[in-house]
Amino acid sequence: IKRFLAWAVDEILLLLASVLVVILTLGLAGFIFPLVYLVLSFSYRSFSLTRRSATLGMRLMALEIRNNTGRRLASNEAFMHVGAFMVSMAFILPMLISAVMVAASSRHQALHDLLLGSAAINRPRCRAQAHASDAGTKV
Repeated sequence: IKRFLAWAVDEILLLLASVLVVILTLGLAGFIFPLVYLVLSFSYRSFSLTRRSATLGMRLMALEIRNNTGRRLASNEAFMHVGAFMVSMAFILPMLISAVMVAASSRHQALHDLLLGSAAINRPRCRAQAHASDAGTKV
């Protein structure tokens, strides 16, 4: 459910950003709206995964994407992840397979996660917060 909510937040943000681009171009971008949306989506997701290993929606749901070694995604991994995600969302069969895999698999990996060896995890607490909670104090 957290991954779906994170996706929904990101989609709302992307839709608002795409509409803003149409408004700022006095409606001209409306003629190529799908292209505007795709470029914004790829850029936003790639930049977010490269910088913080999570989009804004994922950060709100306390999720991160990690690679097969447990590390945050490098820029090339983020680009491949976003590309695979967008391809799987463009076609109904891979989209449905991904949804079933997230719901049913033990690691809750979507199809593109399985192909790339990545996984969505609950965001780890920072070390200072973990030590403070162990000691019973606030940070």
